[in-house]
Amino acid sequence: MTKRVRITLVRSTIGQREPVRRTVRSLGLRKLHSMVEKDGSPAVLGMVRAVSHLVRVEELG
Repeated sequence: MTKRVRITLVRSTIGQREPVRRTVRSLGLRKLHSMVEKDGSPAVLGMVRAVSHLVRVEELG
């Protein structure tokens, strides 16, 4: 079973390239400090890695 992760947008996407903005949006993050919980699948973790400079990730039990 994959672990759940909580992803929080901690930096703005203003000034970022369009692919980065689309990745943040596809994770379900809209506004600053918005938070989503996702399964820790390889696809989600790859998206998180691509925008790691903008988000904070916490593993959930």
